[in-house]
Amino acid sequence: MRLVAGVDSSTQSCKVVVRDADTGAVVRTGRAAHPEGTEVAPAAWWDALLAAIADAGGLDDVAAISVGGQQHGMVVLDAEGRVIRDALLWNDTRSAQAARDLIAEFGAEELARRTGSVPVASFTATKLRWLRDAEPENAARVAAVALPHDWLSWRLRGYGPADESPLGPVLEALATDRSDASGTSYWSPATGDYDREVVTASLGHDAVLPRIVGPGEAMGETVALPGVPAGVLVGPGAGDNAAAGLGLGAREGDVVVSIGTSGTVFAVTDAPVADGTGTVAGFADASGAFLPLVATLNAARVLDRVASLLGVDHTGLGELALAAEPGSGGLVLQPYFEGERTPNLPDATATLFGMTLASTTRENLARAAIEGMLCGLADGLDAVRRLGVTANRVLLVGGAAANPAVAQIAAEVFDAPVEVPEPGEYVALGAGVQAAWALTGSRPDWRPETLVRPTATPVPRIREQYAAHAVTA
Repeated sequence: MRLVAGVDSSTQSCKVVVRDADTGAVVRTGRAAHPEGTEVAPAAWWDALLAAIADAGGLDDVAAISVGGQQHGMVVLDAEGRVIRDALLWNDTRSAQAARDLIAEFGAEELARRTGSVPVASFTATKLRWLRDAEPENAARVAAVALPHDWLSWRLRGYGPADESPLGPVLEALATDRSDASGTSYWSPATGDYDREVVTASLGHDAVLPRIVGPGEAMGETVALPGVPAGVLVGPGAGDNAAAGLGLGAREGDVVVSIGTSGTVFAVTDAPVADGTGTVAGFADASGAFLPLVATLNAARVLDRVASLLGVDHTGLGELALAAEPGSGGLVLQPYFEGERTPNLPDATATLFGMTLASTTRENLARAAIEGMLCGLADGLDAVRRLGVTANRVLLVGGAAANPAVAQIAAEVFDAPVEVPEPGEYVALGAGVQAAWALTGSRPDWRPETLVRPTATPVPRIREQYAAHAVTA
């Protein structure tokens, strides 16, 4: 039996899933935690990757590995291959003004045309611009820029500072895939090229950027490291959403709604999109197609916070929510607890509307939390549809999707059939698809079973009352 490993180096943790390369069956798994915060030392990701590999039984019998990772995070390296400063993660909003500055210089429509997206605080280009303006001495030292999955794959292949890595600081060996590159806001999914003018405007000077590895190709092989054997094929890796799309086997007509630390709505299309409004990011996917995507900062943690406030766990929150009527008695939660990316309101806060003596109940608050979170994602579905995406079904994934109340209320909020696939670490599973693809030369067709198809029907007033209170600018 040939084995492959897929990695999900996410915001909160690192997961490793080892699969049978022929059948896709999961053989074993491992996990390790990441530090909290929006600014993290990349060394912590490396330590977590090694710990998760060990927890998954090691790689001695694994033929190929591929790393999926959180998008956008800024990893800046000096000429010696050393990390210059802690990485700014996707959910660090300090670069909001930098995004506005880049848009003022280039124009939103022009940036969308050139790079597929209009930059927001999440994107790497804006973090580089923040570095240029806030820490000019650090910016001047930058010789190369990588993303989390690029850097981890580079380290797996034996590169890094000379005193830490057998092959030393070969910056030109950095590599990435098209999906993660498309989240930088300085690479074009339409042309497949980096936009060096945008890089220079962001950082203040040009730098080494990872070469693009195509779908099904390999970056190289691992070298012998503590906890990592030599000779394991290293696949191209991917941004987390693109990897999840591979793990789900998403095809045209599928819209994936993922409810994790962030919320995302994305679809696979055969042509690139460019949305000058900035609502939809025109990313690439990991299969050679394209991935129009809407992201929200406020997703499962909205439910965490409201459940904590009500003194219940997620099961209890769902039970309370299902005891309330659709529309929560007029109670509406606009859930911008952490600012928001879509709409682009980095300084926004959450607001509860419609509080009356009758509406302000524990049940209505529980339901309003779920409805508010889902209405923001339903707005994302509308946005990708406006660009020509067809939604034959909504695939609801992420930890919160396992809550029966979330699945039922999603069927009342979205105006497309909702399906909940069996639970799985889909980013790591998708990375495993990449590893098998690189190993065998063909893309596996491993699709999960559907666990739930909610029978509820759309209730238009839920979205109507949410829209009546929406703050969009």
